[in-house]
Amino acid sequence: KMAEKQEEPSNTQNGEPDNAEEGEEKKKKKLKREDLPPFEIVTGERLPAIFFKFQFRNVEYSSGRNKTFLCYVIETQGKESVTSRGYLEDEHAAAHAEMAFFNTILPKCESSLRYNVTWYVSSSPCVTCADRITETLKKNKNLRLTIMVGRLFMWEEPEMQAALKKMKSAGCKLRIMKPQDFEYVWQNFVEQEEGEEAKAFVPWEDIQENFQYYEEKLAEI
Repeated sequence: KMAEKQEEPSNTQNGEPDNAEEGEEKKKKKLKREDLPPFEIVTGERLPAIFFKFQFRNVEYSSGRNKTFLCYVIETQGKESVTSRGYLEDEHAAAHAEMAFFNTILPKCESSLRYNVTWYVSSSPCVTCADRITETLKKNKNLRLTIMVGRLFMWEEPEMQAALKKMKSAGCKLRIMKPQDFEYVWQNFVEQEEGEEAKAFVPWEDIQENFQYYEEKLAEI
């Protein structure tokens, strides 16, 4: 059901045109019944290799890379420890993946539990998402968040730099992904062709230089 839903354009539900009143009514009922999130968000166990190779590439000029892919690992520590993982990607018109994580994956933190969350994201958050992260961390002292990013988004902008600093002071650890972090994502979050042995991660030519470039910029900020 969900898979079908996600492949459809957002203005139709089961192929019914948006303007049909009857369709609208059914849509409202269906939404209530399934309690779907208010935007289309694609979640899955593993992301296609082609997306990973393009979106996560830590190039300096990220033209065409206007989607965010967010792979997450949540360790919940209570009487027993539970680990869950998955990934989100955003559709550019709708909510960003960072927002979607807090809206759908971890909408509330139980005060009796501790949450260690690690994100592996293709690029660092925009100002709005950075502010949301800061607020969420301030509100939930039992939440620890480490964000590993492939690229820094609009890091020259003073507003962006201020937002990243606020995130840091709220306790967020922001790190640039090293070659071994990309390899970790490749092994744990990227689809391997069925029936084939898992392919080894092949680093791109400038992976190490680009990592160092972004690490210097982040240190300056």
